[in-house]
Amino acid sequence: MTRTVRVRRPSPWQDGPVTIVPISDDSIRLGQFLKLAGLADSGADARALLEAGEVRVNGEPDSRRGRQLRKGDVVEVDDPRGSNSAAVG
Repeated sequence: MTRTVRVRRPSPWQDGPVTIVPISDDSIRLGQFLKLAGLADSGADARALLEAGEVRVNGEPDSRRGRQLRKGDVVEVDDPRGSNSAAVG
């Protein structure tokens, strides 16, 4: 279950609502999280977004599909529809 909430913006790179996506383990790979959060439709889409430099983790660009995310990490994706954000919950 996902939910959208307004969170306090401690950093200038966070500027819109963030969807909190709960995970059952302590960590999740970035490629998997992109799909789980609905930021990418498939693994191929996730790979394309990462290769194009459209993904930021905690405000920093990242292109590693296998990067381990932990609770509290915020992932932001720029695509033609605009910027979307999701946080690991």
